[in-house]
Amino acid sequence: MIPAENKKDGFIDKIIEWSINNKILVIILTAAFVAAGIWAIKNTAVDAIPDLSDVQVIIFTKYSGQGPQIVEDQVTYPLTTKMLSVPGAIDVRGYSFFGFSMVYIIFEDGTDIYWARSRVLEYLSSMQSQLPKGVSPELGPDATGLGWVYEYVLTSKKRSLGELRSIQDWFLRYELTAVPGVSEVASLGGYVKQYQVNINPIKLASYNISLEKIKKAIQNSNNDVGGRLLEMGEMEFMVRGLGYIKSKEDLEIVAIDVNKATGTPVYLKDVANIDIGPELRRGLADWNGEGEVVGGIVIQRYGANGLDVIERTKKKLQELKKSLPDDVQIITAYDRSGLIDEAIDNLTDKLIEEMIVVSVIIFIFLLHFRSSLVAIFTLPTAAIGALLFMHLQG
Repeated sequence: MIPAENKKDGFIDKIIEWSINNKILVIILTAAFVAAGIWAIKNTAVDAIPDLSDVQVIIFTKYSGQGPQIVEDQVTYPLTTKMLSVPGAIDVRGYSFFGFSMVYIIFEDGTDIYWARSRVLEYLSSMQSQLPKGVSPELGPDATGLGWVYEYVLTSKKRSLGELRSIQDWFLRYELTAVPGVSEVASLGGYVKQYQVNINPIKLASYNISLEKIKKAIQNSNNDVGGRLLEMGEMEFMVRGLGYIKSKEDLEIVAIDVNKATGTPVYLKDVANIDIGPELRRGLADWNGEGEVVGGIVIQRYGANGLDVIERTKKKLQELKKSLPDDVQIITAYDRSGLIDEAIDNLTDKLIEEMIVVSVIIFIFLLHFRSSLVAIFTLPTAAIGALLFMHLQG
């Protein structure tokens, strides 16, 4: 019988012999292998922090003005019990807070996140009738807990925090959300602009008007209505009723009732004081102890290349600076690309060091330059091949 070691040596000898006899083919296959590896390196999502988080879908539900117990009983509990039957879900966690609810659905490893989101939406569509009137659940961003890749702040010596927050909410946020790979841009800090109707209960009672009637009057007045077309001089003119509220004065002249004694309309300004002020907030953003600022957090999409997302975001911000007022500045508060570049450089340096050390040791022991070239070419090829298989594994 032939010993197992001889069989193994014979197999290796045949591989070496075949490689020597087919040099051109080996070079072509190696070049193709290296090219595929380089392509994989350029198309593999790069990040400094390994994302080992579960596949999860978040349901956010706003229930304004309600305490945690009411939110738990009327929103969180019905949602969590319903989501337990979603295919592939292994855990459902519900959290109730003042004014809102959050439900986390954890799925099995390997579940496609967009398939999971579509199934959650299917189950949510049948839940609307079981929730309080006016409560509408919505899905969180298609991202993970490590999606926070970039953050910026807005500063100005002339503008108020409310004005900066309006710039962030109505301009920057929408523009950055359109950047490929960005899932969400979360705003923080400042004051959200709000039209505040402060009703005088004594005047309200004197006119015998209910709060619900005032609410409906404001809702119905904040609307445009369509008409028909008028033809004049071979031209068509569109008739419209413009009613959208655009200022404090527009709110003041909203008709809420008719004075039965005089037959004149009762306006909102007759029973309430209308002001423009900030919405109630529960937090703030401070910049290095220098004072309050307004900021934005860029969340990358699930599976996106963090380095590319950050570069596209910074490029977009440079373009948007031209459209901002001269006194408004955008300052980078957090940028993960530096950490990513440092990790890549560190890995590259270590690979080069290892190749040099191994090559020198082989050359010293063999005292043969051509033999040491085998290790010099094998090490980077093996590293590139490992990255190729990592890309294929997802």
